[in-house]
Amino acid sequence: MTSAGLLSPPMLGFILAAVIGYGLGSIPFGLLFARLAGAGDVRKIGSGNIGATNVLRTGKKWAAAATFVCDALKGAAAVLLMRAGWGHMAELVAGFAALVGHMFPLWLGFKGGKGVSAFFGIMFALCWPVGLLAAATWLALAFTLRISSLSALAATALTPAYMLGFGRSQDAGFAVAVAILIWIMHRANIARLLQGKEPRIGASKS
Repeated sequence: MTSAGLLSPPMLGFILAAVIGYGLGSIPFGLLFARLAGAGDVRKIGSGNIGATNVLRTGKKWAAAATFVCDALKGAAAVLLMRAGWGHMAELVAGFAALVGHMFPLWLGFKGGKGVSAFFGIMFALCWPVGLLAAATWLALAFTLRISSLSALAATALTPAYMLGFGRSQDAGFAVAVAILIWIMHRANIARLLQGKEPRIGASKS
């Protein structure tokens, strides 16, 4: 690619989207809220990741709720910040970069969360009815089965179909890519699910 092409407005928009998205996504809210709650370093508890589910294992419910909300908001913010004047593709780039930033934050040695909260925020920002359907899927399964990972896997797997239902084929393809990444991050959970050893919501994890 020539220097002129690299500096073209669309490419600059994509670069800006990636930088903003990754920067927002890499804010470690789980780590911050766990410490504010007096629970110490959440990376030394349970699964070791910085997501809301692991923060909940500290017993600090408000910290877990705050982590979920803020992780979702950073995903939504990445998309919405690119909505004004940069085009829909820049929104998708920012959303994906935010997810990558959450999972692999530079500041924490590229060891972050599994992306579920950020996923919900991104989907709400892209198409709020789809975000509601994805959240409803997670909630329905979480309340009945009380297994967070299984609920998240089902919600992410069904979201591309929800997007297609609203005629958003480009976003459906994006949702497929996001779901694949989240499923890869949950590979240990999938192994435990197959073994019947996955912990339930609210249970401590050795």
